[in-house]
Amino acid sequence: MCVAAPGAPQPPADKARVWDLPTRLFHWALVALVIGAFISAKIGGNAMLWHGRIGLAILGLLTFRIVWGFVGSTYARFTQFVRGPAKIRFYLRGEWQGLGHNPLGALSVLALLGILVLQAATGLLSNDDIAFSGYLASLVGTELSTQITGVHHLLEKVLLLLLVAHIGAIAYYGHVKKHNLVRPMITGWTEGKPCQSAKGGGVLALLIALAIAALAVWAASGALLPPPPPPAATTDAPSW
Repeated sequence: MCVAAPGAPQPPADKARVWDLPTRLFHWALVALVIGAFISAKIGGNAMLWHGRIGLAILGLLTFRIVWGFVGSTYARFTQFVRGPAKIRFYLRGEWQGLGHNPLGALSVLALLGILVLQAATGLLSNDDIAFSGYLASLVGTELSTQITGVHHLLEKVLLLLLVAHIGAIAYYGHVKKHNLVRPMITGWTEGKPCQSAKGGGVLALLIALAIAALAVWAASGALLPPPPPPAATTDAPSW
């Protein structure tokens, strides 16, 4: 029998805290930044400078989420929601019960994280053939950077397809299965037993995840690259 720990704060009898605050902030910050990345890319020109900065921020968020997937609270951890084929079969037969990401939802999460990581990585090495180059494009040279830029554009289309599928799944669950997936990602709470609430993911874990994310952004910004050579000296002496 599921019994709440004695002396612990008593949540509503039919609610469980499934998503911790860092996970929710990550989710909505990522939504905002991905929208910003699409808009800045379509505007082009000077907006590409912001596109690069947004890409760095997305990389930081993704790094944080990956680390949080190991040190965060219960339902944010990969070991909790990444399951094998058997769990997927149970879910398709209607036999799966649990909180957090269901087995199919877990595949969607992994696919989105993977594509976004690839997008961020290729963006660091890409260029727009005009005035913008990724923060690490100098590592690969112009020719290879151009090829990577093509991959970056291709992955954008794949990402759009995944996002459409993700939004469609959320709409399906809300309208057909009457299971609102958005509200828990806002409030943190879902239907369940209080003792099923997420545990772990304390302040120390949060600081570790934030520090690693900040280090990743710092390195990706080109801080470890050698400084560019000084411009060639010019003289004002007459040429005769």
